[in-house]
Amino acid sequence: MDVTVLGAGSWGTALGILLARNGHTVTLIGRNEAELADMRESRRNVRYLPDFEIPESVILQSYHDVKVRSDMTVVAVPSSGVREIVQETQGVHPLVVVAAKGLESGSSKTMCEVVAEALPNAQVGVLSGPNLAVEIARSVPTVAVAAYAEQKAAETVRDAFMCRSFRVSISPDVKGVEIAGALKNVLAIGAGMSDGLGFGDNTKGAFLSRGLMELARLGLAMGASLETFLGPAGVGDLFATAASKLSRNYRLGRALGEGKSLETALAQLGQVAEGVPTSHAAGALALRYQVEMPVFAAVEAVLTGRIQPHQAVGMLMERTSKMGDFLP
Repeated sequence: MDVTVLGAGSWGTALGILLARNGHTVTLIGRNEAELADMRESRRNVRYLPDFEIPESVILQSYHDVKVRSDMTVVAVPSSGVREIVQETQGVHPLVVVAAKGLESGSSKTMCEVVAEALPNAQVGVLSGPNLAVEIARSVPTVAVAAYAEQKAAETVRDAFMCRSFRVSISPDVKGVEIAGALKNVLAIGAGMSDGLGFGDNTKGAFLSRGLMELARLGLAMGASLETFLGPAGVGDLFATAASKLSRNYRLGRALGEGKSLETALAQLGQVAEGVPTSHAAGALALRYQVEMPVFAAVEAVLTGRIQPHQAVGMLMERTSKMGDFLP
């Protein structure tokens, strides 16, 4: 297939490498002209994935140099830029794979909803699962879920990504896969905070189990399937993101738990932590669907500076507070 990957960060580069190894013709599109020039010369993404060679079959271009005419377009940019970048990218997009995990700030819309509005004639679905970029590039075995309303589209995406180290299943539950992938980042921040505070695995296990229950309740209220949250796109992705030091959101949360400010933690991270804006959007969804989500509210309260990490963990463990206690 001819595949265009929007986003030349760690995630987009890893997916571009995977697809090229599978024999597809890949165009990897980025914004930073200087970084793209370095990548063309070194055949490496020195900033994000310096240890992995980008196959020669991967074409590196900027958004200004290309008009997409691919069989498949993969959206692998931060959620905050999805609408703008998809609208800016000219060309034909018959099949779109949303690989961004987040919710749109302000509207709380999922990324598939955002892309479908920008590209009304495209078949839009999501690819998600326990997929850390470095491990994908390293060919560490993992799984993913391709969710589309149309089974044929899901099968096409599955076949494009499938290889011995990257197994893909299909699902019709687009909403559930997206909600799971977006909201697990918020829980990963909380898990990192727990570790940063010096609490044990018991505490983190309790935190994640309660958070997963809240995530599933919201998903069910939005029409998702419970099975999705018990599978790779749900609990699998959550466990990987909330326990791995490769996870941006976990590292951010750990820095907060160790006493760093959000600004300092983000500066040290040097990358986007999707859980930060998603925490606000998740709170809006909780109110809209009237689902109590005290775990998510506590993380959001820490991120907005209303309480400190140790207060959030203490309140949740003691069960002395309600969701309203964390609202502005």
